[in-house]
Amino acid sequence: MAGAEAARVLAARDISRELEISLDLGITKTVCRVSPKGLELADRTVEWETLEKIAENPEDVYVISEDVRKLSFFKGSFYRLVLPSWGHAPTVEINGVRMHRTVGTYPEVDAREKTGLAGVLWNRKVLDLCTGLGYTAVACVRKGASRVVTVEKDVNVLELASYNPWSRDLFKEPVEIVVDDAYLFLQRCDEVFDAVIHDPPAIYMEGRLYSEEFYRQLAKVLKRGGVLIHYVGETGRRRGVRLYAGVIRRLHRAGFSTEYHKNLRCVKAVKI
Repeated sequence: MAGAEAARVLAARDISRELEISLDLGITKTVCRVSPKGLELADRTVEWETLEKIAENPEDVYVISEDVRKLSFFKGSFYRLVLPSWGHAPTVEINGVRMHRTVGTYPEVDAREKTGLAGVLWNRKVLDLCTGLGYTAVACVRKGASRVVTVEKDVNVLELASYNPWSRDLFKEPVEIVVDDAYLFLQRCDEVFDAVIHDPPAIYMEGRLYSEEFYRQLAKVLKRGGVLIHYVGETGRRRGVRLYAGVIRRLHRAGFSTEYHKNLRCVKAVKI
């Protein structure tokens, strides 16, 4: 449950006996009974005091099971599932940095647009690097991909994804999740793909994933004429740095033709 939905329940506590709410972050609706004790779910009652705690921040996300707990934790870094806008997919924050674009777009929309750049994916094999919450992998499946191999090294992010209703299809066929470093995975990979979606962290966090050597490894696992969609972001823009220009130069040397899509902050590259 999100803080925003808990706030709506609290606002209706004195005026309604039944309330249609969403317990899966806006995907579906459920009719629940409002009682003097709190919100009655199928297998338990969430007390008003607990709902008041959940409602303190509309962006917070809680899981309701045997207990009620916020989807945030510290394991080397601070991880938090965040719902920036009701009715849309959440993002994950790591040490306060959001891993999806949330200004002017929504995470699930951004994923659809990136996969849209890849063209036809029906019955295609796709490699998705840096899984995150899995929105890109899921978008590829919805475009008809027959196989999606998605690579993520951070098990803490995958743990958040396991609780996220918007990530449910990540854990179903035809998606295969590989827990590995993307750089090392490519060195060992002997499979060839029709398309690659590469959505790495910022370059200052994972510079190897922007290197010419890495791009040569990408070319090795991509069929001739295959498409690479590479999110580059805007790191350094305020200092006049055009990150995408360096990415394009290295991709050219690695055997790709390229075009930059400014609106999506992505480079589309085709293996020559």
